[in-house]
Amino acid sequence: MSQELTDLLDLLDLERIEQDIFRGSSRASLVPRVFGGQVAAQALVAACRTVPAGRLPHSLHAYFLRPGDPGAHIVYTVDRIRDGRSFTTRRVVAVQHGQPIFHLSASFQTHEEGMEHQEPMPPAPDPETLPTAEEKVPRYRRELFVDPQVPERLLRARAAVDLRYVEEPPFARVGSRSEPRSQVWFRTNGKLDGELDDPMLHICLATYVSDMTLLDSVLLAHGRGGWAVGDVVGASLDHAMWFHRPFRADEWLLYDQESPTAQGGRGLGKGRIFTRDGRLVVSVIQEGVVRVPRPRRAEAPGAAAGRSADQPASPAADSR
Repeated sequence: MSQELTDLLDLLDLERIEQDIFRGSSRASLVPRVFGGQVAAQALVAACRTVPAGRLPHSLHAYFLRPGDPGAHIVYTVDRIRDGRSFTTRRVVAVQHGQPIFHLSASFQTHEEGMEHQEPMPPAPDPETLPTAEEKVPRYRRELFVDPQVPERLLRARAAVDLRYVEEPPFARVGSRSEPRSQVWFRTNGKLDGELDDPMLHICLATYVSDMTLLDSVLLAHGRGGWAVGDVVGASLDHAMWFHRPFRADEWLLYDQESPTAQGGRGLGKGRIFTRDGRLVVSVIQEGVVRVPRPRRAEAPGAAAGRSADQPASPAADSR
């Protein structure tokens, strides 16, 4: 198991500070706020730890309310909404600095037999034939990026996951519009054996990864490269997932993504996650802020010093 995966598992191993109150740490992400997938995965971990044995998540619905501070702990409070004969419902609120930054509702179900059908898996190349991020990212020209340190930051932020693009990512296709579709293969950078081989942990890890690339298809439709090249201001607004069938996060999963619409400064992404043998295991929908940055207006001398703490310092700041 890679050290980066060990670090991620430590990040998801929340500290219980009261019966239904948990505390999680944070770490720096690609942008100056907590990575949304981290908050979603930690909140789901908190919910899972209050659920009767034998019940796994079958859906979650979440809202990103405020940008998280990567330098501070996050407190997760779980409300036990309902424990029925087959289903359990939990609500989780994530708080930093006395304010809610994230809200999640999750539903759990005991295993049942029932009717079966699914969409077929779309065509995709074998993941082993695709270059790794470590092989591919250093090849990109540094002048592509808003900051020459972006490639290293990108590799560090995703080092716990072996994530392979089927085609070029948006930042490598700036100015070239294409179909609003994207595919990546992913798996954890290491096996989950022994006590780590827990179905809930596999689900929480997929939740973590699900926020990494889902809005790529929105950018591709408009020839935009995203945060890495500075031509878009964006942030996740809400996130929903449905878990259909068992899967392992340490085995190859195809994340097939598309964007049916973008309007009003928002873009919608839809994703389907398939196992390598073609089983549809997860469906994902997310809407996010996707704005073209406005030119920064010149400020009078001393204006920056007088700006209040909650005013954005630049158009790239999260000011939803």
